[in-house]
Amino acid sequence: MVGILLASCNSTKRTTNDLATSLPIETSINLTNISNDKAPVTINPGRFTLETVTYRLPRVIPGTYSVSDFGKYIDDFKAIDYSGNEMQVNKVDSNTWSIANAKQLDKITYSVNDTYDIEVAGGIGKDTPFSPAGTNIEPNNYVLNLHGLIGYFDTLKNNQYKLDVTAPADFVRTSALQNISSKTSEDGKSVTSSYFAPRYFDITDNPMMYGNLDVEEFQVGAIKIVLSVYSPNKVHTAASLKETVFNMMQAQKTYLGDINSTSRYDIYLYLSDGKDDSPKGFGALEHHTSTVVVLLESMDKAALASSMIDVVSHEFFHIVTPLSVHSEDVHYFDYNDPTFSKHLWMYEGVTEYFATLFQVNQGLVEESDFFNKVMTKIQRSKRLNDTMSFTIMSENVLKAPYKDQYLNVYQKGALIGMCIDILMREESNGNRGILSLMKELSNKYGKNKPFEDDKLIDEIVAMTYPSLGEFFNTHVIGDTPINYNEFFEKVGLEIGEGKVETNYILMNGAPIISGDPQKGTIFFTDAVLANSFWAEQGAQANDVIKTIDGTNVTLQNANQVLQKVFGWKPGKDVEVKLDRNGEEILIKTTVTKTYTTGKGIMEKADATDAQKALRKAWIKG
Repeated sequence: MVGILLASCNSTKRTTNDLATSLPIETSINLTNISNDKAPVTINPGRFTLETVTYRLPRVIPGTYSVSDFGKYIDDFKAIDYSGNEMQVNKVDSNTWSIANAKQLDKITYSVNDTYDIEVAGGIGKDTPFSPAGTNIEPNNYVLNLHGLIGYFDTLKNNQYKLDVTAPADFVRTSALQNISSKTSEDGKSVTSSYFAPRYFDITDNPMMYGNLDVEEFQVGAIKIVLSVYSPNKVHTAASLKETVFNMMQAQKTYLGDINSTSRYDIYLYLSDGKDDSPKGFGALEHHTSTVVVLLESMDKAALASSMIDVVSHEFFHIVTPLSVHSEDVHYFDYNDPTFSKHLWMYEGVTEYFATLFQVNQGLVEESDFFNKVMTKIQRSKRLNDTMSFTIMSENVLKAPYKDQYLNVYQKGALIGMCIDILMREESNGNRGILSLMKELSNKYGKNKPFEDDKLIDEIVAMTYPSLGEFFNTHVIGDTPINYNEFFEKVGLEIGEGKVETNYILMNGAPIISGDPQKGTIFFTDAVLANSFWAEQGAQANDVIKTIDGTNVTLQNANQVLQKVFGWKPGKDVEVKLDRNGEEILIKTTVTKTYTTGKGIMEKADATDAQKALRKAWIKG
C-alpha cells in the first residue's frame, strides 16, 4: 500500500485535484552539491488549498530541554510557484516562514549550514545545539539529524514524508528510516536513496549518517543492533567496539527481561578529532530506537569503551521511558512552543538510574564502583539546588531559574529512582522494584498511549504503596532534601568517612587541577596531595602539567586532554611531565587504583541479615 502510494508521487507538479493533506511530502537532500558546507534541500508539499501556509524548522526537539532554533542555520530560503517564479516570503521569526498565495506554491528550496562548524563561533552553551543533536556537513562525513534539515508545515505534521538523499556512490550510508528504494545515476557517480516516514515525528526521530564510516550489525536477542562509527583518523572502528557494545547491550537486555519495544536499534558514533571545526559537546541524544553519540577520538580503547557503556546504556534504556511510558506533552510534542512534563525524574532520572544499576546487577562492575557512582551523584546533586521541587523544575525547564538546574535530572533524578527502588523492595520483601513498576506502566500505556501528566504519581501510588506517595509529596513534588542515610539504613549501608576510591582528575566531585588564564597553563591544586596515585608519584600542589603521554597541555586543549585522564584505567602505562619552579619532573608509571579520604557509602558494622538480604534484592534483583 505504501509502495503504491509513494510510486505515484514522482512528479514535481501535481494536479489541482490533489490536496496537500492527502499525499506524502516529497523532500530531498543533495549531498553531491555541497557549497561552503551547505546542503541544498527541496520540499514539495503538493497542491495547497489554503491561502497562506507556514513552514517551520524546530525551535526545540524531543529529548532536549533547551532551545536549539534550527531555523538559524537556513540560508537562501525560496518559495517557487508552478511557473518557476520566486514567490514572496515573510520570515516571521528565526524558525518560521509564512507564504501567501499558497495555492500557487510548488516547492520550497533552501540551504542548510551545519552546526558543528558554528559551535566554534558561538561557543558551547551559547545558543548552539548540543553536538549529538546537531548536523555535520563535511566531505568525508555527514551527520544528518533530520530535524536540522527538514521542517514542517503547521497543518501537515501528520503527513507522510518521502525523503530522497543523493550522495556519492562510494559513501557508506546508514539510517533507521525505512529505505524503500535506491537508484544509481547514469554516470555511476551518485546514488539516490529513498526513505519513508509515516509523519514528521519520524523524520525527527530517525537520524542518518553518511560518508567514510564503517558499520557492524549484530543481534542481541530479538533486537538487531546497527553500530555506525566515524573516526576521522581511523583510530577506532565499529569492529573494535563491537564486543563492548554487544556485551553491554546483552547485559541490558538480560536486565530488562521481557521489555522488548523495538526490533532494531541504531548507534551512530561520531568521534571528534578535537580540531577547531570539530564538535565540542560530548555525550549522546536519544531517539526512540537509536542514539547519536559524540565522543573524543583521542581516547584510548579502554576509556572509549567505558564512556560508551555509560553513555549508550543510558540512551538505550530510553526504550522503557519515554518510548513505552510517556505523557501527552511527549506524544503530541510541539516543536515551536512545547510544554514539558513534570516527570523528568522518570524520563531522565530513572533512565540514568537503570544505566548505573544494571552494570552492578549484571556483574560488569563491582559493588564498590556502583556505590562510588551513587556517592558522586549525591555530592553533585548537593551542589545544585537541592530544595527545588523536581516536578516544578521539570515543567518549567526552559525558564530561569529552573533551566540552570536541568543537570540535576542525571544526579538527583537518578537518586529519586534509587529511593523508590529501595522503598518498593522493602514494602514487597524484595520482590518488586522500580523496574517491575516500569514494566507495569509499559503494559498499561505503551508507545501509542500517553498518560495524563497530572495523574501519573497518583496512579503509581495506587499501583504500589502509600509510602511512595509520602516520598513523592515530600521529596519530588515537595522541596525537602532527601536524607539518603534513611534509605541506606534499610539495606545495611551508611554514608561515612573513610578511604574511598576516587578519580585521577575529579575527587569528591571536584577537580584537583586549575588553570592560569594569564600563563595559559594547567596546574595541580592542594587537593592533589590527598589523591593516593598522584601523591605516590610525588606530585605537589602548583606543579604545572606540561605534557601527558606526549601531548602538550594548555588552557585551550585542557578539556580534551583531561577527558582522557578522567578515563584512565588501572594497568595503563602513562608518562606525565611536570614543571616545578622551572625544574622538569618526569612521571613514568603504570596506573593503579587511586583513593582519598572522604565520604563514601559503606556497610554498617551492625548490618542485620534482613538488611543484607534486602540489599541483595535491590542490587541483584
